[in-house]
Amino acid sequence: MDAGLTVFSRRGYAGASTAAVCREAGISSGAFFHYFPTKASLLIAILEQSSHETREFFDEREDRADPVGVIWEYVDHELSSLEDPRAAGFIAAVGGPVPNDDVVAILREVDQRTREGLTGWVSKAQQAGVVRTDLSAERMASWIMLFINGFADQIGGADDFDAVVEKPLLREVLSGFLDGPPSCP
Repeated sequence: MDAGLTVFSRRGYAGASTAAVCREAGISSGAFFHYFPTKASLLIAILEQSSHETREFFDEREDRADPVGVIWEYVDHELSSLEDPRAAGFIAAVGGPVPNDDVVAILREVDQRTREGLTGWVSKAQQAGVVRTDLSAERMASWIMLFINGFADQIGGADDFDAVVEKPLLREVLSGFLDGPPSCP
């Protein structure tokens, strides 16, 4: 799967071949097809792994008492993954025409797991009075995802956008968003 991520990031989905993935992984085509009947099934497996990691991330923190800390850990987790040199190419590969309905379904599943996890933690943070309460937890989770996804889109589409350089600014913007508008005297 790591080799598939590398090849998709270099060549895009349409330009990637199972032969290129096999070369990158150092395996035979027979070994590849034993696990993945098609190139799309490999992409789905990579995306399913992301969905599983998202679920694990939130499940591992279930008993935590610092909801804002969990939100920031999630943001940092996502931003760290975007620092991978393959991120831009993979985002572009997945952001293009999707090969089938199964890929669309898994992308929706990843989105839904993220939304559910963030909504739960934002709700806890609101109940603790440590983030703004003028927006619903669902709406805030959507905006947090929008900030991260917009950041990812820039990585995938702008050659001069450096995730490492821009990460502190995104954190600053998110911090202001979580705090809410300043109080007027």
